[in-house]
Amino acid sequence: MSLGLGSRSKVGGSHAAAFLLGVALPTALLFLLASDRLGEGLSSISRSWGSAGTTQLPAADAAGPNQNQEVEFEGLAELLPKVAMEDRTVIITPVNEAWARPGSLLDLYLESFKNGEDIAHLVNHVLVVALDTLGFERCKAVHPHCYLLRVQATTTTNMSSAKGFMSRDYLELVWTKLTFQQRVLELGYNFLFTDADMIWFRNPFRHIALYADMSCSSDDFKPSRAPMAQPLNTGLYYMKSTNRTIEMVRYWRAARARFPGRHDQSVFVMIKGELVSKLQVRIEPLDTVYFGGFCEYHDDPDKACTMHTDCCIGLENKVHDLRDMAADWKKYTSLAPEERKKRKGEFKWTYPDRCRKSSHWRKPR
Repeated sequence: MSLGLGSRSKVGGSHAAAFLLGVALPTALLFLLASDRLGEGLSSISRSWGSAGTTQLPAADAAGPNQNQEVEFEGLAELLPKVAMEDRTVIITPVNEAWARPGSLLDLYLESFKNGEDIAHLVNHVLVVALDTLGFERCKAVHPHCYLLRVQATTTTNMSSAKGFMSRDYLELVWTKLTFQQRVLELGYNFLFTDADMIWFRNPFRHIALYADMSCSSDDFKPSRAPMAQPLNTGLYYMKSTNRTIEMVRYWRAARARFPGRHDQSVFVMIKGELVSKLQVRIEPLDTVYFGGFCEYHDDPDKACTMHTDCCIGLENKVHDLRDMAADWKKYTSLAPEERKKRKGEFKWTYPDRCRKSSHWRKPR
């Protein structure tokens, strides 16, 4: 941005130049103060990208299993405008072949928009990110907005099968999605990321704080806790596209090398204090009254926006228990409004027995 400072020797002590400079400097200062990017380094994007369509992982990521891994984003810049809302927000959910099979999690996820309250239109803004070609083909059969995330690796990472929790392939899967999210932010789009092992009931954006850089779900939310004391769960989070959030994701990915063998959520929990103190990131926990999960949920269907199969291990367990809750919702919403009022205090979600047994769940104190 040029303010005409380089022309001082040409105009000398001209009153006109002084006047223009006096106007330009306050205007520029106001612009910077309002931009939410002050002090964050406007060159962060150019430093991280060697080309328009490819991201080379940071040197710190070399500690991961695939040292020379490259993730390509061909066609993403053209696809995002077709999916995004008017405010440049997209909903992102990742799948592989196992999660995209007929009757599996992707079907439950997409169907929940149709069965939710006034959210059928939001499915048009969902970008399903396939981590393998079989998942991509299945996605295209059931949804208009699918993107194949191509991962070129020196190892034989298999993204197609149901991943054992914390297996080597599982870790590659969850860290790859973070690389993709960084690129979305860099292209100037906000996103609401949700795991696909989730169903929607009503519009969650009404309960997401606009002032926060990141709003994140919680396993066990207590209003009396400080925000950073809440046990955050990255199965659902919203991020605005700013230089600060781009730098935040870069920092998060780079921290993988400091905590080898950990998944993205575990590392995030360990560094969230650093993100706040070093990058001045504003993180807002989301109340489980609205954003429930199998770790903690509330028997209040009039407030629930989403339900996530956290505290659950195993694809079959997730599908089984999530399908039960989807059926609970359909049964409840089929009632007449008067009948709902009568039965509101009697409503109970079907207990996610298989999931809680799989994760050895214990009730939070």
